[in-house]
Amino acid sequence: MQTAAFVAAGYLCGSLTFGYWLVRIFRGEDIRTKGSGNVGATNVWRVYGPGFAPAFAATVVVGHGTGVLAGAAAMLGHWRPIFLGFQKGGKMVATAGGAFLGVAPLVGAVGAGVWIVVFAFTRYASVASITAAASLPLSAWLFGYPWPVIAFGAAAGAGVVFLHRANIARLARGEESRFELRRRGEAHRPDELPG
Repeated sequence: MQTAAFVAAGYLCGSLTFGYWLVRIFRGEDIRTKGSGNVGATNVWRVYGPGFAPAFAATVVVGHGTGVLAGAAAMLGHWRPIFLGFQKGGKMVATAGGAFLGVAPLVGAVGAGVWIVVFAFTRYASVASITAAASLPLSAWLFGYPWPVIAFGAAAGAGVVFLHRANIARLARGEESRFELRRRGEAHRPDELPG
C-alpha cells in the first residue's frame, strides 16, 4: 500500500509542469506554442524537477525499490502530465536528476557534474543531457547501489535519449542550437536552455 501511494505521489509531482503554469499565469501564453514547444527545462528555465521529494521519501520510508518506482513515476508524470491531459510534457532530464538525488545522491551528483562539464565544453544542452543520462547506470553500479537503482539508471537514461531523438537528428545534420552568451538586453532562445 505504501509503495502504491509513493508511486502515485511521484506521478502527480512529476505532472506539476511548472514551466507551463508559470508562463500561463504570468504571460498568459501556452509555452507549448513557443520555442521548441517543450514544457520542460529545455524550453523554460526552472529549478530542479519535482522528482526529488517522492523519490527521497519513498527511499527513506520503504527502501530503494519503492524510491525507484516513485522516481520513475515522477519522470512519467513529467513526460505525460495528468494536468495537461496526458499531452506532451518535458524531456524528464531535471526530473530524473531530482529523482536520483532522492534515491541515490552520489549517482545524482555525478550526473549533475557530467552535465555541467559536457555543457561547458560543448554548449549543447542536448548533448549534456544525453551524456549525463547515459552515466547513470554505470555510476549506480560503481557506487554499489542495489540492482533496482542500476536498472532505474538504465531505464531513465534510455528514456532521456529516446525523448532527445529529434535533437540527435539535428546534431547529425549540424542544425542543433548551441547556447551562447549574449550581451545585456539580448535574449537567448528558450530551447537553448539546459535540460
